[in-house]
Amino acid sequence: MALRHISDADRRNRIGVRHALAPAHRLTTVEDVTRAMTALHATEAATVHLAVAARAEGLKAEDVDAELYDSRRVVKQLAMRRTLFVFPRDLLPAAWGSASARVATAERKRIAKAIAAGGIADDGEAWLDAAREAVLAELASGPATTAELRARVPELAGMVGGDSGKSYDRPVPVAPWVLTHLGLDGRALRGRNGGHWRRNLPTWTTAEHWLGTVEPALDEAEGYAALVRRWLATFGPGTAADIQWWLGSTKTAVTRALATVEAEEVSLDDGTTGWVLPDDLDDVAPVDPWAALLPALDPTVMGWKARDFYLDPAHVPHLFDTNGNAGTTAWWDGRVVGCWVQDDAGVVRLSLLEDVGPRGRAALEHEAERLTAWLDGTVIGNIYASRQMRQALRDLAS
Repeated sequence: MALRHISDADRRNRIGVRHALAPAHRLTTVEDVTRAMTALHATEAATVHLAVAARAEGLKAEDVDAELYDSRRVVKQLAMRRTLFVFPRDLLPAAWGSASARVATAERKRIAKAIAAGGIADDGEAWLDAAREAVLAELASGPATTAELRARVPELAGMVGGDSGKSYDRPVPVAPWVLTHLGLDGRALRGRNGGHWRRNLPTWTTAEHWLGTVEPALDEAEGYAALVRRWLATFGPGTAADIQWWLGSTKTAVTRALATVEAEEVSLDDGTTGWVLPDDLDDVAPVDPWAALLPALDPTVMGWKARDFYLDPAHVPHLFDTNGNAGTTAWWDGRVVGCWVQDDAGVVRLSLLEDVGPRGRAALEHEAERLTAWLDGTVIGNIYASRQMRQALRDLAS
């Protein structure tokens, strides 16, 4: 029997609807946006807030902070590909048992090797275990910043590196390594932010303090299956290679998870085989053309490894760095057509790579005005500024 076919046009319709980017499908709560996207990228702190702003009506930056730090229905967690995400709270046990655990294993080896090489301890793994326990003992008395923990916990005072004579080799503190490792298995969590929402300045806390009831981590197979089920609901159809890349996992883990969720194979326009959930074989109703301005590392842009169905390959070097990290993007009718930046006054300015016609330009300008109003003068600094973003900023300055 021939496979069910899902066209690129239908995949773009799914983005508009399921990613809440088409205006008629926008959402009203931070939790709903996070669930719609499975998880929000948070390596750049502002991405969380801007990803919500693009997909929701009536929410402000303080509403995102309230959900993160007061209601705590969404929680920051390091997971897939050693990337910081914001997850719906109920998805944390899946991440702890699978994607986060995989990163934790690799980090343990890296940290132990660096500690031994740096002369801090002969047995790096034993040192890490002791440092972890010392941090948890300190956090039992209340939340603390990294700087406060370094001052109070002797095990965190060390520095590694800086002795090779190389200009790029500078001593680095070991404290963030220990806290990152504790965060990977959910023992310590990133609590309230210590600064403006556009910067990551976490206060660390125990999971028990932050969550109250802490659900146990799922086992690896269950965890990956739960993540893949959510990914397919958000991004399906996608290939096994897309899922493996997004998860930062092995091919075996993806194959097993797809079987567990009883995913169905479908054919795609590029001749590859995609996967969807068993109840997701029907086309999505056509969506009116829509415009969106998405932040750096937005989950839509970073959801697939193969992106040709929404991104012209010629645009990639202009909008992504050499490691595959996306800067800001401008979308028209389900495709990436350029990027956006801000001028010194905080006004959002478009920088397009193709002609979108009068209707597309008007829709994108409307989104630029909407985002400018939402930001209300706040200027975002981007770690992952693309070539096109840098050029646009130079053009504004000239």
